[in-house]
Amino acid sequence: MNIQDVPFNTIDWSTVPQTEHIGTTGVAYWRTFEMGNIRVRMVEYSAGYMADHWCNRGHVLLVMEGEMVTELSDGRKFHLKAGTSYQVADDANPHRSSTESGVKLFIVD
Repeated sequence: MNIQDVPFNTIDWSTVPQTEHIGTTGVAYWRTFEMGNIRVRMVEYSAGYMADHWCNRGHVLLVMEGEMVTELSDGRKFHLKAGTSYQVADDANPHRSSTESGVKLFIVD
C-alpha cells in the first residue's frame, strides 16, 4: 500500500456523520474518512444484510464485532468473526459480504 498526501491526523469516529447504504437485504451504515489516496471506514451491517453488488475494490478489512461471510465470485466463502481480517487487491477477486446477526467492521481502501 502506498499512502500518499496524508499527514498525521486522528479521527474521533463519533463525530463522523453516518451514511446509509441499502443492501439486497438489510442496511449498511458507513462513517467515512477520505484523504489523499485512502478511504478509511467504520461500517456496520444490520442483521440480515447482503451486499447489493460484487465489489472489485481492494480492501484491508477487520471484523471488530459480530460475524459475517464474504463470498468470492468463484464461489468460495469465508466465515469471519471478531478479530479476523482479510486483504484483497483491486480487481483481484470480486467479493460480496453478508451477515445473519450483524457486524461492525474497520476498512481501509
